[in-house]
Amino acid sequence: MLEIRNIDVCYGDVQVVWDVSFSVQSGEIAALIGANGAGKSTILKTISGIVKPSGGKIIFDGKEINQMEPYDLIETGLAHVPEARRLFVEMTVEENLDLGSLKGNAKKLREETKTMVYELFPRLKERRKQLAGTLSGGEQQMVAIGRGLMSKPKLIMFDEPSLGLAPILVRDIFEVIKTIRSEGMTILIVEQNVKLSLAIADKAYVLASGKLVMEGTGATLLDNEHIKTAYLGV
Repeated sequence: MLEIRNIDVCYGDVQVVWDVSFSVQSGEIAALIGANGAGKSTILKTISGIVKPSGGKIIFDGKEINQMEPYDLIETGLAHVPEARRLFVEMTVEENLDLGSLKGNAKKLREETKTMVYELFPRLKERRKQLAGTLSGGEQQMVAIGRGLMSKPKLIMFDEPSLGLAPILVRDIFEVIKTIRSEGMTILIVEQNVKLSLAIADKAYVLASGKLVMEGTGATLLDNEHIKTAYLGV
């Protein structure tokens, strides 16, 4: 469903991603792991059109998308749940969700999808008229995920979905991600919690200083001695 071919990414004159290639198959969970500053979030921003690659290609669902704008990409079936949630804090929960379904088929199916989001996150239904900025961190993350789902994506990308959450909420968020995949959606996740990411990932890629240095199944990398030492504190 998604193929990254030899992409380079620069911020001005500074190159931050070098010749990275990987793929995500339909219906699977793929994880990008690595230390802070490795280039993980930059790659997600590049896939979603916020940053343009200086070289290479991005193929999504058979179409080259590297020069498409984010507002056009949403109709191709690609959604990005950003780091730090990025909600409209002076709008209600429901208004934030509605903003995820402004284009194409997603708008026609808005109420149906919203019902599904409320089933995933019953707390959001209770707080649907509450301002997003007054919610707890965990509730705000639920809104961010729900807003991404409202666009009816084929592939949804999560950037640090557990950031700043209590451990019990982290596990809840990962259970939701597994549920989303069980509904047939494809997932690409960047996450600081390497252990939980690898535990749910079909495939995982390790980035170091903007370069892809290792790949394998989630289970294989979870058992890898280098991964244990570098990322799991073993």
